[in-house]
Amino acid sequence: MAILSSRRAILTGITGSILAGLTGCTRQDGMIRIGLITALSAQSAKSGEAISRGLSVAIDEINASGGLLGRRLELIRRDDESNPGKGVIAARELLYKEGVSILFGGLDTPVARAIVQIATAARTPFVVPWAAGTVITHNGTDPNFVFRVSAVDEQVDKAMVAFAQAKYHTRRPGLIMLNNPWGQSNEKGLKAALAAAHLPAAGSERFEHADVDVTPQLGRLRADGADCLLMVATVGPSAQVVKSLDQMGWDVPIVSHWGPAGGRFGELAGPHANRVKFVQTYSFLGPDNPVKAYVLAALKAKYPDIKGPQDVTPAVGVANAYDAMHLAAIAIRTAGSTDGDAVRRGFARIDRYDGLIKSYRAPFAHGQDALGEADYIWAEFDGGRIVPLPAGAA
Repeated sequence: MAILSSRRAILTGITGSILAGLTGCTRQDGMIRIGLITALSAQSAKSGEAISRGLSVAIDEINASGGLLGRRLELIRRDDESNPGKGVIAARELLYKEGVSILFGGLDTPVARAIVQIATAARTPFVVPWAAGTVITHNGTDPNFVFRVSAVDEQVDKAMVAFAQAKYHTRRPGLIMLNNPWGQSNEKGLKAALAAAHLPAAGSERFEHADVDVTPQLGRLRADGADCLLMVATVGPSAQVVKSLDQMGWDVPIVSHWGPAGGRFGELAGPHANRVKFVQTYSFLGPDNPVKAYVLAALKAKYPDIKGPQDVTPAVGVANAYDAMHLAAIAIRTAGSTDGDAVRRGFARIDRYDGLIKSYRAPFAHGQDALGEADYIWAEFDGGRIVPLPAGAA
């Protein structure tokens, strides 16, 4: 394919351009500015950096092949610290001061939800490569400027129930949720998925982000006969669940949304981190294909800490962002302009893109989400690294 031949030619030039790129670039007229708002500090920094790397590799590739509309792309990043208020401030700065043509962001669902209204008011496409909250794209706006290349909560909830049934033959799962809008939304989705599967829940418990002991909630679930836990929580809180189970001596399987993948979970949770099986959209340890070979080589050339596929973690941040950037580029080319409304229509007109995660066919022709349940895989932590479960493990 032409795009793969182009990638192979481009890769030889990437290494030579890296040293120049590391010195930074000044703002130049004629650039197409790409904005990124994500968590670049604290517990989720590893995920934010993964998103940044995926975008950067895609932008290098696009620039090396001539840019877009005869213009080079420039990535401008801002740290939201997983705080919706800071995300809103960053969005306004990138949209109205930096003049970005596309806004990427939303590692955390509450932050993404807050940015939706800002981007919509600015009539600028907002592309989400991580946050899974269903309401982010099903937001009631018309026209809808939000596009996502990531998991979607209501689909993940169904997949979690199906996985728990297939792998653990659960008959009475218990729900353990972080007490925030994301956890509450998934609690509703999981209860609906359990009802559809004719499975009774042992109970549903919530806990706070700052809790250092979740044994009271877990004790109630154990007393109510839970034989499996369905968990929705971010990195630190997920680790607290595992440590509380260790304290209780309760060896119960955990089927999780992908919150644990967002940072230092393997380190924080301790020796039983692999108790948790969680959903992903991609792994560089999976089957080979030419796009993966190109992207992995580009990552190794650009980032010295990446020696092989096991070092690309969390892989979903890189993969989702890489594919999302290329889909956005196609939308801009299709629009023939960086006008926000024209680019929005360009997303809906994308016909085909052979990406890293999959070959996309009209991904936004009938909705705002490019990935579905068929694109999910399951993974666990092994020695601090995320590894996919063997095919058929469920």
